[in-house]
Amino acid sequence: MGFIFVTFVLGVLGFGLLIPVLPRLVTQFQGGNVAEGSHAYGALIGIFALMQFFCAPILGALSDRFGRRRVILIALCGASIDYLIMGLAPNLTWLFISRMIAGMTAGMMAAANAYVADVTPPQRRAQNFGLLGAAFGLGLVIGPAVGGVLGNINIRLPFFAASGLAALNALYGAFVLPESLAPKNRRPFSWKRANPIGALSALRRFPTVLPLIAAQFIGMLAKLMVQSAWVLYTGYRFGWSPREIGLSLALAGLMGVFVQGVLVRRLLPLLGEHRAIVGGMLLTTLVQCSLGLAYAGWMVYALILVGAFGGLAEPAVQGVISRHVPATEQGAVQGALTGLNSLAGIFGPPAAAWSFGYCISSGHSWQLPGVAFFESSLLVLIAAVVAYSCVRRLEPVGKSGEGFDPDAPQSI
Repeated sequence: MGFIFVTFVLGVLGFGLLIPVLPRLVTQFQGGNVAEGSHAYGALIGIFALMQFFCAPILGALSDRFGRRRVILIALCGASIDYLIMGLAPNLTWLFISRMIAGMTAGMMAAANAYVADVTPPQRRAQNFGLLGAAFGLGLVIGPAVGGVLGNINIRLPFFAASGLAALNALYGAFVLPESLAPKNRRPFSWKRANPIGALSALRRFPTVLPLIAAQFIGMLAKLMVQSAWVLYTGYRFGWSPREIGLSLALAGLMGVFVQGVLVRRLLPLLGEHRAIVGGMLLTTLVQCSLGLAYAGWMVYALILVGAFGGLAEPAVQGVISRHVPATEQGAVQGALTGLNSLAGIFGPPAAAWSFGYCISSGHSWQLPGVAFFESSLLVLIAAVVAYSCVRRLEPVGKSGEGFDPDAPQSI
């Protein structure tokens, strides 16, 4: 876990460097027009998610055949090339080309999740998935702060720094990161399982946790809607500057590190994965709705502190799903889950942006700037109901993991 934690932190840190400067660079290529820059930025996010949707299952299946380490190295090399092209890009076309490359090689998250499943006993997987969540939060706390400082020197400097960091990460993986998938657990590559539709269809082989997978997809859709609307909403409703928005995101990242990196290991054994899933989703439902109703900036900070505890649900979901999947198919399943997340990225952010714009339009006698948060709250509530319908049929796994054979056929 120490090896993969370092790899994951460095990978997310590289992406985090770009958050403060990428929208500005896109707007520059659009002649400084903020509206046109916003549309182009949305399309840039969409093309990355689209390419990831098609290619993540392929990388997941390749990791089941050749091992996790090789796929992680492919992803890191692709990221390094992507960031370098973005730093040198003379126009918007080159940015789209680089994002397509990044989407095609964006298999690190799926391979990292499969890596965790390989090296962790079933009863401890939720805790270690929480550790990856903490790594993600840590990268998103440090990355944007450093990227903002570098961007003030030169707007392209963060791209070169990210490229170098990804290359350094690849070298670390090549010489330090061990392989996690034992030869006996590898399986032949199959295009049927590797194409995105086939990969998603393959999830039907695990009917026990299929509703939980659906709940995870709905929850990711809601999460991406909130992320894409955050800057728009807080700037419009509270008049926050980029500095204040950055502070709020830093607080959210720090709380994510604390909850998923520290509290998950302590609270999950007490609550159990099933209670953590449903309780975390219900808490998130309440917090998202409250954010949409907030009328003062201090309320947002208070809700961030409370809402972070809803992060207990995500690693618990990952833990339950991974325990009900054979060792030979962890990579394919994690690749399919990454593909689902990419699918959510294609639809969630545009839907949130359109809803926000429509509900603050001057053509209406009413305004509802928090609409994206209300929509997200409703989606998470639906996810909680779906998850509850699944976990109530499953037997909780004890601390010793007795009673579960991950290679046995699973059925309801």
